[in-house]
Amino acid sequence: MVRPKKYLGQHFLTDKNIAAKIAGCLSGKYPVVCELGPGTGILTSSLLERNDISKLKLIEIDSESVDYLATHFKDERLEIVESDFLKYDLSNISTEPFALIGNFPYNISSQIFFKALANRNLVPEIAGMIQKEVAERMTASPGNKTYGILSVLMQTWYNIEYCFTVNENVFFPPPKVKSAVIRMTRNSSIKLKCDEKRLITVVKTAFNQRRKTMRNSLKSLLNDEIKPNPIFDQRPEQLSVQQFIELTNLISQ
Repeated sequence: MVRPKKYLGQHFLTDKNIAAKIAGCLSGKYPVVCELGPGTGILTSSLLERNDISKLKLIEIDSESVDYLATHFKDERLEIVESDFLKYDLSNISTEPFALIGNFPYNISSQIFFKALANRNLVPEIAGMIQKEVAERMTASPGNKTYGILSVLMQTWYNIEYCFTVNENVFFPPPKVKSAVIRMTRNSSIKLKCDEKRLITVVKTAFNQRRKTMRNSLKSLLNDEIKPNPIFDQRPEQLSVQQFIELTNLISQ
């Protein structure tokens, strides 16, 4: 049996019904699926029961898990890669768009989402289990105290749905937090009506001092030539994605 490793943030899901529910979150539009961090393969089993998956690529950093998976799973659709997902070239998974799924390690979940965001045209669909608190941040709307950097940047390019909450007692070892499953699908944003890199800078700079108004939190990005605008009197958590795009254009001009 594979030993969960604390330094990898491993908490193995033990409930097959939950695994089946996570696998059921995929739309089936993408026949190539990448599972991140399969561990002992409980989600893998449910994914292999789906007839609409033609290729399932597992990316696992733990060599003990890789050996276990190679021994216990024999399916021609399956490919197991021992690698760090954050360093892996996602174009090696498929040249066509694919779905990403997994019981994502909580300590790197934000990094996983930002990597997917950087490859958003290759990863149009994501379904995964993350810390409940992070799921609430991802799906938060403007005006909510959990609305932040992750909310704005992910919602710029993805529609995000909170699917269901998962109790800590269905893991080994149990995490100290509740979990949640979210589903993300690419929205219609192809090219933004602003400079994308500057948008990211504006969002991160604003939320780094989220209690201040935009005029004060963005002081380092503003100059005297920018015309007065009511948007600068608001706090970052009050602005929608569209307003952040407008704000970026104001600063760019």
